[in-house]
Amino acid sequence: MADADIKIYGTAWCSDCTRSKEYLTQHGIEYEWINIETQPDLQEYVSGLNNGNQIVPTIVFPDGTFLAEPSNLALAKKLGIS
Repeated sequence: MADADIKIYGTAWCSDCTRSKEYLTQHGIEYEWINIETQPDLQEYVSGLNNGNQIVPTIVFPDGTFLAEPSNLALAKKLGIS
């Protein structure tokens, strides 16, 4: 889904990435999945957002804000899901 407004930067081995993707899918929210292990330049982007730390998942929203390693509750709050 390259045209999705929400972008999830993560890795294949990350359980929090899997959980976040499942949560968004369950709520019918489209996203673009980006595996930073296969795109090293994006590892630097993720680190830049997170003060030098490579935190996954890092989820970037259309308004330019992002959440790093969010809980389902944090995602729900950000997306206005009750």
